[in-house]
Amino acid sequence: MDAIGQELDLHLLELRYAATRVVDPAAARQLAASLERCGQLVPCVVARAPGGSDRLVLIDGYRRVAALRRLGRDTARVECWPCDLASALIRLMAYRQDRSFAAIEQALLLRELALHEGLSQRELAARTGRDVSWVNRRLQLLAGLPDSVLSAVRAGELSSWAASRILVPLARANSEHAERLLKGIGRDRLSTRDLKQWFAHYQTGSRPARERMVDDPRLLLRALEDRQAERSGAMLRDGPEGEVASDVRQIEAAIARLRRRLPTLWPIPEALITAMPRIKAALATLDNAITRSIAHDNSRDLFERAGAEGAGPQPA
Repeated sequence: MDAIGQELDLHLLELRYAATRVVDPAAARQLAASLERCGQLVPCVVARAPGGSDRLVLIDGYRRVAALRRLGRDTARVECWPCDLASALIRLMAYRQDRSFAAIEQALLLRELALHEGLSQRELAARTGRDVSWVNRRLQLLAGLPDSVLSAVRAGELSSWAASRILVPLARANSEHAERLLKGIGRDRLSTRDLKQWFAHYQTGSRPARERMVDDPRLLLRALEDRQAERSGAMLRDGPEGEVASDVRQIEAAIARLRRRLPTLWPIPEALITAMPRIKAALATLDNAITRSIAHDNSRDLFERAGAEGAGPQPA
């Protein structure tokens, strides 16, 4: 086979590493439109299976192959790399600048190389040009990740950030809640921002509240949106005076909480002791600013000042 430009029937490709790729429906649609309009500009990468076989394993181009099949094409232009599968995967990860991998894809490829090619973390680091801690961090993304969550990430239904920062900690604490939340994510199409906000409230919620939250994640988010809208309406209604009054109440409440906690704190935390001079200085600065404002009589309405300044004879 020629190194570059060989047309190959799609059914002859072995999609051995399909499970290491994350589906991106939007990117797949754009790629299909580009292939239909311009044809295949970038060849897929293949390597020969071990044992002297003529079977060709697809290394890179899974999205292109899927798009070609979607368009009803039977062949793909391929580039065959003259190396073993492990070297081909490492070359793809380390040297192909035109191919950006998601962190979860890197983790899946590294796990594939570790499990089926027998490479240690030190060997993976040396051959990919990374350090051992980077390899370990990527593999840790998969540690404790339930199969259902991994499938959702691969299908493009869940970001790798949400999987590692929300679903994995939740699954370790309560696997049933993680599964129920995953169903809710698929049903309600929650964004990463929504999930971050949801998880912050879940961590501080009571047991009955958590049960409701995992069954209907969108319900909490709607309640938070309503509360924010109510606050915005109150700020618009009360003006800056109302906002100042709210700030004053929050300061007073914070001081009252600190005073209530003091009897239970011994010795007094260093953070509180070192903060007191800064708090006193800030309050003194605020007091001076208030005194100066009163002295300059800034309380009159803008329209009153405009009227006074504009008084006098006007030209015809």
